[in-house]
Amino acid sequence: MIAKYHIEMTIAALAPHFSERALEIIIASNLKQDSFWNQFGHDEIHYDNNAIDKGNRYINEQRGYVLATLLSPGILGAWIAFGRLLHTAQDFYAHTNYVTLWLDQYNGAPPPPPEIDPLKKELVQSPSLHSGKIYLPMDALYFIKPLRPWALKLLPKDSHGWMNLDTPDQGPKFSYAIAAATQRSTYELDLLRKLLSPEMFSRFTDK
Repeated sequence: MIAKYHIEMTIAALAPHFSERALEIIIASNLKQDSFWNQFGHDEIHYDNNAIDKGNRYINEQRGYVLATLLSPGILGAWIAFGRLLHTAQDFYAHTNYVTLWLDQYNGAPPPPPEIDPLKKELVQSPSLHSGKIYLPMDALYFIKPLRPWALKLLPKDSHGWMNLDTPDQGPKFSYAIAAATQRSTYELDLLRKLLSPEMFSRFTDK
């Protein structure tokens, strides 16, 4: 998803729980995941090219960094790792077909977006779950709006260009991706709340 939506989702999920300085660093770390250098050779960060298992491991690794940092006197590293974790967790819903699989259960009459289950076990473990493949140079040209229609004509349907739910331009599924990603962000915070002692969690949220 583009930066605007990563920011909105992160604020919606975290603002009531974190200090302003903590939230600022978490958001900055989230957005840095979309830097130029992270677009190449880092499919795990964005769940691209069917890197489902790698993306899941990356989230677990970042969660581990949060815990390890909080076992030391430091705190900055925990916020940075959590921002990285959230970016990848949010991209899962924009870059895979999870939303499509969830909607397909309802035969064309799904519940509204806020009712999406972001972690339905049979879907996150489904052999049908996949993410968009990056086909260069066409997927790069996709991001140049005047060239997008031409690029889409040449891109396969399993490409990032066709599959992504990064913006509202992608249609009604975008609202479901936003809802699922925001819920997932809240879930990730609640999971850390369970894993951390009350003192460590208070230090983490900087409240």
